[in-house]
Formats: sequence, C-alpha cells, structure tokens
Amino acid sequence: MGTPVQQLFDLSGQVALVTGGSRGLGLQMAEALGEAGARIMLTSRKAADLEEAAAQLSERGIDARWIAADASDPVQIQKVVDETMQRLGRIDILVNNAGATWGAPAEDYPLAAWDKVMNLNIRSLFLFAQAVGKASMIPKQRGRIINVASIAGLGGSMDVKFIAYGTSKGAVVNFTRTLAAEWGAYGITVNALAPGFFPSKMTQGVLAQFGADKLAAAAPLKRLGDDDDLKGAALLFASAAGKHITGQILAVDGGVSSVHGG
Repeated sequence: MGTPVQQLFDLSGQVALVTGGSRGLGLQMAEALGEAGARIMLTSRKAADLEEAAAQLSERGIDARWIAADASDPVQIQKVVDETMQRLGRIDILVNNAGATWGAPAEDYPLAAWDKVMNLNIRSLFLFAQAVGKASMIPKQRGRIINVASIAGLGGSMDVKFIAYGTSKGAVVNFTRTLAAEWGAYGITVNALAPGFFPSKMTQGVLAQFGADKLAAAAPLKRLGDDDDLKGAALLFASAAGKHITGQILAVDGGVSSVHGG
C-alpha cells in the first residue's frame, strides 16, 4: 500500500518562500501552501501590502511572515534568503512569482522597460533559485521550485504588444526545464505554472483593452481564472504528491493554449 493521499499533500513542518506574494497569484499560491501546513515567507517591494497579506493569511490560521525587498536587486534577494534561513531555519519550497509587464510596440520599446521586465521576470528567478539552492535545498538534497511562467511564454500574439514580457516568459519555460535537468541529482524538482488570464493588477490593462467577456469567450471553458484556480496545481508541485514530476510546464488557462497555441 502506498502513502495516504492526504499525507502526500501535507506540507506540515515545511517552509515556503513566495516572491511577489503580497497579492494576486502569489498570494493565492501562498494561501494554498499555508493551508496545507507550510510556514510562509512573503516578499515583494511594498511593506504595507505585505503586512496586509500576512494578516489575511494569519486570519486563516496560517503562519505567515514577510520581508520587503526589490527582486531586481541581487543584494536584496540574498538578504531575503539569508533572513528567511535565520528566522525559519530552512526553505523547502520556492515560488518564483515576482514579475512585471510593460506594453509598447517592439519598434519603439524602451530599453529601460526591457531591462526592468527581464530583471524581474527571469533574472530574479535565477538569483532566487541559486540562493535558495545553495542555502537550503542542495545541502538537504531536497526541494521544490515552482516558477510562474505564462501562456505568453508558449506562443506569440499579434494583438498584445508585449515583446519583453513574452520573451521573458519563454525564457522561464526553458529555465525551468534546464534547471530541472541539472538539479534532479539533488532531489530538487523544478516546474512551472503557465497561467492564462486571471484578473489582477498586472492584467487589468489587457482586460480593459480587449474586454474580460471577450477573453473569457475565447477560452474553451468560457471563463477567466479565479481566486482558487492555481491552488491545486501549486500544491501538487510543492508536495510529495508531485515528487516524480519535474521540468514540466502546466498551463492553467481554461484551455486557451490548447486551441490557440499559447
């Protein structure tokens, strides 16, 4: 007989570091991991948002802390990892969710905007993974890394002017596969979630431009993502239930990528 399924999904005693965790998809995933028993460390730039998010999690009985930091700054990234290790003693799960977007036609795209998006959407993922790997996962020969990609990383779009965002999320896809291949020897799984359209601060411009109803109608399930739709997938990748899954990209998009190619 195998392990009881409830035990496979149990994260009791584990620590999850969630970047971009003060709102939206990051907070949704933090909530799922916390409800499964993990202690949560949230990080993002704004202390006030983090304080509010940690309070929301605490109200649900989740042990949640926070550290304000700029994920585009390597020094601050290292500080987050060091402080998490000092305060919580370990990092079992890393959710690389911090990100940004910027809309402009490719021919006029500002270099500063390109660098901002790339630094947050792919460089920070590498730096957080490297720091967490060295501090906790490689020494323990165990870890779970969940990178947040996007269906924008699975294919281009004629309609949305998002050259840096789409490029960065495509990089997240192959970063995930490459790191999974290299770190499997350490017992570390590395997977990515590729969300479709979820109402959030980052997507509000696109939703306003194209219309939420129109975007929902383009999905086979005829809906956008909601406040629960990433929870199960995140918990699968974070838990023992997903211990034999690595290097995979899971689209959580209502079926959009299956019919539109990303």
